[in-house]
Amino acid sequence: MASEDDFLALIDSHFPREHGHVVLGRGDDCAILTMPDALCLSTDLFLEDVHFRRGYFTPAEIGHKALAVNVSDIAAMGGDPLGFSLGLMVPPGLPREFWDALFTGMAAHAAAHGLALTGGDLSRAPLLGFSVTIWGRPFPGRPLLRRGPVQPGDRLVVLGPSGQLGLARQGLRLLEAHDREALADWPACTAAHLMPEPQVAAGRTLAAVQGVHGCMDLSDGLARDLPRLLTFGQAPGLVPGARLELDASMLHPELLAACAAAGLDPVAEAFLGGEDYALLAAVDPAAMPALRHAAAALPAALLDLGEVTAAPGVMLNNTPMTGQGFDHFSKR
Repeated sequence: MASEDDFLALIDSHFPREHGHVVLGRGDDCAILTMPDALCLSTDLFLEDVHFRRGYFTPAEIGHKALAVNVSDIAAMGGDPLGFSLGLMVPPGLPREFWDALFTGMAAHAAAHGLALTGGDLSRAPLLGFSVTIWGRPFPGRPLLRRGPVQPGDRLVVLGPSGQLGLARQGLRLLEAHDREALADWPACTAAHLMPEPQVAAGRTLAAVQGVHGCMDLSDGLARDLPRLLTFGQAPGLVPGARLELDASMLHPELLAACAAAGLDPVAEAFLGGEDYALLAAVDPAAMPALRHAAAALPAALLDLGEVTAAPGVMLNNTPMTGQGFDHFSKR
């Protein structure tokens, strides 16, 4: 890749310029978009040796995940993804074949969700990285969901692939220990980390149910994200708590086997989680029958974990929980 023009030509070969949302696509100083009345917008970084390693990610998997983690934010709002802008950090020495495979993975995920790539920027850098800004709109007749405020008595539910909690956490551990050799013995765990699937249909379902008081995606694990859900929009000193019940029957068999082989508590690992990319929601108990009925049509499982409590603190299986999930700036 000898120049920026080489990159732009390769990008053009993977991502169409035309889209119903785009009046003027890539190539000018700015894109021109048709905008809905309401818009949800998010930005995420995806950096080598922070969020992924080239040692065990294929280029196509890097491209897929760099975009998928952003689509998950739109899913958490119950939104319909529309388009994205891509900032690209380019280290020296990567051949054209690498970039072709990477854009193939990213473009396939963009096409699956009807996303337009409207532009962005690229620069030489010491490491491979991505800054993706993504936006979406409400589905017709449905609101955009927020994280709260949740209410005591709300049911706490997770919508996502069956047994998803903690699966990617084990995939990361196994890939770090065994590189891609882990894929042969642990296909579900490693796929959860390498190729997450954002739950757009689940978010759309939640947005259609009256009585959803809060929703977010589980990117940093239940242990860290649940307190964020409980805190959002609450007055100081009035933050509610949660009482959860989680047992091995709710977890993926491969997670149970991976934890048994490593001497880990599978329930604790599922609670800590990280990169689950399922949706966590607080739902009025009166709305649960409607949600169960709607969720039955989804390619996802509805997991009822417990309830929001007036008393602060998180209880898991009648035990106070102090463990926290992933944080970029924590040494724990």
